[in-house]
Amino acid sequence: MKQRLTAKEEDIMEIFWEKGELLIKDVIALLPGDAPGYNTVAKQINTLEEKGFLSRRPLFNTFIYFPAISRKQYRGISVGDMVAKYYRNSYSSLVLQFVKEEKMSLEDLREVISLIEEDGSDNPKDEENR
Repeated sequence: MKQRLTAKEEDIMEIFWEKGELLIKDVIALLPGDAPGYNTVAKQINTLEEKGFLSRRPLFNTFIYFPAISRKQYRGISVGDMVAKYYRNSYSSLVLQFVKEEKMSLEDLREVISLIEEDGSDNPKDEENR
């Protein structure tokens, strides 16, 4: 999947990632601010399904939608695309830029290395963003 999410699509996906399975009317109720109409949201959800971000299953005379990929998977795709585009597929160049611009300290870098050495898993502090 090389499709990108628009800002509005990402707002909708955030709702699905938080809540799980939803009907279109549920999504409308959870959208912040003045929610667009049913047909607009239905079209956006249909587009998300076509792009491979959502799946659906029948529920009586309608469909219930659910995420086809996790937030974590999407982040990985997004970061990978950015690294490919701006850093010639070099993740170390990206990290080096963070360190040079003082957005990441050497201590932060050591902590990341330590976490990788411990078990290769994600930062436990980041559990809520999975």
